[in-house]
Amino acid sequence: MAPGGITYKEALESYSTGLDYEVKMSKFEATNKPAKPGSGSVGKYGIRSSNGNGVHELLECPVCTNLMYPPINQCPNGHTLCSSCKQQVQNTCPTCRYELGNIRCLALEKVAESLEVSCRYQSLGCHDIFPYYSKVKHEQHCRFRSYDCPYTGSECSVTGDIPTLVEHLKDDHKVDMHSGCTFNHRYVKSNPQEVENATWMLTVFNCFGRQFCLHFEAFQLGTAPVYMAFLRFMGDENEAKKFSYSLEVGAHSRKLTWQGIPRSIRDGHRKVRDSQDGLIIPRNMALFFSGSDKEELKLRVTGRIWREE
Repeated sequence: MAPGGITYKEALESYSTGLDYEVKMSKFEATNKPAKPGSGSVGKYGIRSSNGNGVHELLECPVCTNLMYPPINQCPNGHTLCSSCKQQVQNTCPTCRYELGNIRCLALEKVAESLEVSCRYQSLGCHDIFPYYSKVKHEQHCRFRSYDCPYTGSECSVTGDIPTLVEHLKDDHKVDMHSGCTFNHRYVKSNPQEVENATWMLTVFNCFGRQFCLHFEAFQLGTAPVYMAFLRFMGDENEAKKFSYSLEVGAHSRKLTWQGIPRSIRDGHRKVRDSQDGLIIPRNMALFFSGSDKEELKLRVTGRIWREE
């Protein structure tokens, strides 16, 4: 959401009770892979070698303490550091203060090539083992890597697994948490002629034992003011494809509908919004659905989630 945006809280209607709750708007922006015979111990970073601790110490940059990848630089005295840190130390060895020059430590790069390492997300469930130089690429796409908080009412830097984020959304962001695979929401806004970047309070649904985030926003699509509703899945993209959802809004014998696959929260809400992957309602149509006075936005968005066979 753009700085200075507004977050609104929607009024939820329950199918089972027919209640209409008007909520005040608030402002604020599998099994471990066995070690090969003779592979030795597993050291820091999951490096397997006959002398795991010694090797990982050699590959650890003395400046940033991260593992080093080619090009691995060294000074005339043999002290090494990673290429990123070399640019920050003004070409001076941080250990002996000699000028670094442009010397590559080819021997250490060759040693690293023969190593096997475990994923940094091993504690979260990834038990695969990789060649040293494949580690970074794998971790960028590992399905066990942490998720970013899907809340869109303000900037949030919290990351974690899905259970952690569900508790975080409930306890820290006070989002609406509901069980069920159908929903019926009523979104209200005064002065609908002014469509600024705004988002209504996030709603999280527990459906089929998984969690789904329902978003509703107002923003400028080019020069056209629009409202948009879309669903995101709290999990990876491959899991998201197992589900579908539909959204519908309308009044006066007219309606707009949308059907699609929920996007994973791996995709940021702005990315989903800007891709227009959801139910888009032009302002004029939204005002028509709201009534003839055009003094208040009153949109009723219904929808359901189902599992694809």
